[in-house]
Amino acid sequence: MRLKIKVTGIVQGVGFRPFIYRLAVKNSLKGYVRNKGDAGVEILLEGGEDGVRKFLKDLREKKPPLAVIHDVITSQLKGRNRYSEFKILKSSSKAELSGSIIPPDIAICDECLKEMRDPKDPRYEYFFITCTNCGPRYTIIERLPYDRENTTMREFQMCSFCRREYTNPLNRRFHAQTVACQRCGPKVYLTDEAGGLIECQDPIREAGRLISEGFIVAIKGYGGFHIAASTIMDDPLIRLRKAKYRRQKPFAIMARSLKAIESFAYVTRHERKALTSYTRPIVLLSKREDYYLSDLIAPGLHNIGVMLPYTGLHYMLFDRVDDPAFVMTSANPPNQPIIKDDEEALKRLGGTVDYFLFHNRRIFQRCDDSVLRLHGSRIVFLRRSRGYAPAPIRLKWRAKRCAVGLGGELNNTGCILLDDKAFLSQHIGDVENVETRRFLEESVKHLACLTNSKVEIIACDLHPKFVTTRLAEDLAEENGWQLLRIQHHHAHVSALMAEHGIDEIVGISCDGYGYGLNGEAWGGEILFCTLGDSTFKRLAHLQRQPMPGGDMATRYPLRMVAGILFGKADVEQWLLKHQEYLPHGEKEIEVILHQLEKRSGIVMTTSCGRVLDAVSAILGVCYERTYEGEPAMKLESAALKGRDVLRLKPIMTGDVLDTTELLIEIFENRGKYSVADLAYSAHAYLARGLATLAVEKALEEGVKAIGFSGGVACNQILASIMRRIVESSGLKFLVHEAVPPGDGGLSLGQATVAVFNHGQ
Repeated sequence: MRLKIKVTGIVQGVGFRPFIYRLAVKNSLKGYVRNKGDAGVEILLEGGEDGVRKFLKDLREKKPPLAVIHDVITSQLKGRNRYSEFKILKSSSKAELSGSIIPPDIAICDECLKEMRDPKDPRYEYFFITCTNCGPRYTIIERLPYDRENTTMREFQMCSFCRREYTNPLNRRFHAQTVACQRCGPKVYLTDEAGGLIECQDPIREAGRLISEGFIVAIKGYGGFHIAASTIMDDPLIRLRKAKYRRQKPFAIMARSLKAIESFAYVTRHERKALTSYTRPIVLLSKREDYYLSDLIAPGLHNIGVMLPYTGLHYMLFDRVDDPAFVMTSANPPNQPIIKDDEEALKRLGGTVDYFLFHNRRIFQRCDDSVLRLHGSRIVFLRRSRGYAPAPIRLKWRAKRCAVGLGGELNNTGCILLDDKAFLSQHIGDVENVETRRFLEESVKHLACLTNSKVEIIACDLHPKFVTTRLAEDLAEENGWQLLRIQHHHAHVSALMAEHGIDEIVGISCDGYGYGLNGEAWGGEILFCTLGDSTFKRLAHLQRQPMPGGDMATRYPLRMVAGILFGKADVEQWLLKHQEYLPHGEKEIEVILHQLEKRSGIVMTTSCGRVLDAVSAILGVCYERTYEGEPAMKLESAALKGRDVLRLKPIMTGDVLDTTELLIEIFENRGKYSVADLAYSAHAYLARGLATLAVEKALEEGVKAIGFSGGVACNQILASIMRRIVESSGLKFLVHEAVPPGDGGLSLGQATVAVFNHGQ
């Protein structure tokens, strides 16, 4: 029997060919296996029918742990047998199928970690020890197929020892493209801030000692540079905040072990599972009451972002210090992509850090750490990147055309929707300048190349002035693609529909800002969306509120308080008492009040985020937004210890949920109740009101599912209250599980609307 098999999925870079080799030999089959230029694998089998049958069964049931099989396409061949043994052939650059992909970067496996710690092992203390089950993939590959010569590892010629393991079918590193050791692999070295080499026998552990002593060190990893600092000293964090212009934004930290994490944060069973998974994301954990790390790491928040080491280098950093954790924040200048090149690091970080820990392997694709939090057992992505991208999200339907979505302007990702798979890029960041625009464009083109995609449609946000909108226009003209502009909140809800494979939904979409169909700033919307329609119905929304100064009101929440309460409470005296939190103090207050009195040039918004900002300012939780979502995030932290003391019944005027009365109640009861109780009461009112409206509209439309999307959907309190109300009404409540609820999931929604707009 002769059989040609084509396997698609994540089957390159996961030990798939060695697995196929061993499977064929076990079943006495002859032939070959080879990688293809479309990221798939081609197999030819010759042998008995029983052996082939067992082979095909084990192919799916006993595949390598990191392999993901999408399709197994078989075709019987005629003619006599030609092979006397089974071989791994040289890869073919030919691309026949589309939709396969190489895996994400994988954290060091237990076997490699054990070898790295074993003094008798040839790779003892080798910082980049890897095998077929772990190590970098996405960040090092330049082109397909996934062979060493197509990655940045091609610059390191294997020594005889590594070559023997690479060619031994019984070895764990059989055809492991990243195989290396102290003799032949990448080297690590320490320099001062100007790049001057520092002579030392153990650069990694010396870097760990320097961090522990209070110095700031830039560390080159798999997908870019981190900036590392002490978690128990304030001085280096003060320096770091000043250098990075991050007055309040939390820093992520890397802890030496789970035991260390449990000394300063609570870890649930589900959080433990996420922390120790091969993806090694940053997980937001609740601080313990006896939290002892510096308050400058995550000021004003109840939680802290923690990850475990995911390379040998990271583990070695902690070997000769007692620190429970180090700050490990992405090394990127404000509004710039994470730094990946040595020269760029020296140029941009020389005045920020004291030392550099370099290695001499090039990074091809920069890739930030992933960030998630858990609501019970449910994962909520804040950022889907390292460890996940570019692995696809499998859809329950197939698109007849290939579309790309470019996302919005903040927390951006790109997405290629092909057949029944959505390939999201790594985290791009805020696309506000040439550098991030170029990063987005390069990432999407690289993704299209890796998946062998033939893009026909490109989708972007409705906002005419977004950098991503202009990029979409340029790419459409350059490539002859059809261009679609998708309303922001429609894209949020469509992403949720794509994730769950449902045809219609009443979606609650809440965030800080999205360009509305009427040109206003939307952000508290209830929409009826169907998967087969590029349009949607706006069923209800939050009350329109003035934003004095437009974008200035997003930065200084006191402006939102003034806009909402003007003429309804003694807000002028309150503003004067807090004038220090406005750049121009009393004069600015006069301008704001005059503008509100004349009602001229006032931008209106239905944004849920802006309402939460205003509550945060009234309660003294946060008076200035120094990073995206700060006032609302700090308000949630305060509310978690509160209860609903106001018990306000939602006030509806037609299809509009009143928010003015909520603010009046909060304003008038400050001092009477605790900050925590009033913060929780505000959350409870908004959640009850939005959920009640959504249930009412769902019943009117005959829809069985209600979804919650947008950046505000990361809020645990709002999501849990909404779920209770929706499910008690006999309806299904859906939230994001595979992509971020915020703008990191927009590109999936845009691409989804695009393919359905042009026929499935």
